[in-house]
Amino acid sequence: MIAITVLAIPMYFGLMALELVYEAISDKKTYRLSDAITNISTGTLQQTTGVFFSIIKIGIYAAVYEHFALHHLPNNTWTFIALFIFYDIAYYWEHRLAHTVNLFWGGHVVHHQSEDYNLSVALRQTSTGFIWGFPFFLPMALMGFDPKMLLLVGGLNLLYQFWIHTEHIKKMPMWFEAIFNTPSHHRVHHGRNPK
Repeated sequence: MIAITVLAIPMYFGLMALELVYEAISDKKTYRLSDAITNISTGTLQQTTGVFFSIIKIGIYAAVYEHFALHHLPNNTWTFIALFIFYDIAYYWEHRLAHTVNLFWGGHVVHHQSEDYNLSVALRQTSTGFIWGFPFFLPMALMGFDPKMLLLVGGLNLLYQFWIHTEHIKKMPMWFEAIFNTPSHHRVHHGRNPK
């Protein structure tokens, strides 16, 4: 996951630059320098600490996979698709727990504290989320999904999460809105009104 994220950094900054250019043309402002710097700084801290914690997490996942997996699944298109779906379900429940249990919200709230909503908010991440989040992914090791494939799927999931943090994409086609998390759905998720 870390490797894909590091490789995606130029893409992240390129898309943020495009968002700023679009803002200049459309005259809609969603960036403030101080807020964007805070977002990028917390993302940098998360990536720095994440290097060390990722080694531990993948080591534990690999140990569970090697010693306790019911069987070892082959790496092919079908297992990739299955793992992508299982990973997304695990991510959903991990994220939901971070919103419903105060102890875990204490770490995740960092991501929701930006006063603006733009692509830089996607980088505003906690450095402690691995504590409660990691166990949600261990069942995939027990099912026999290869650690290398988990890293690939996790990285792709993280890339997907980036682009939904924008106000500039109003709605996707209806079929897409019905199935996937989209910018319009995620704006509601980040909303601050009581409802």
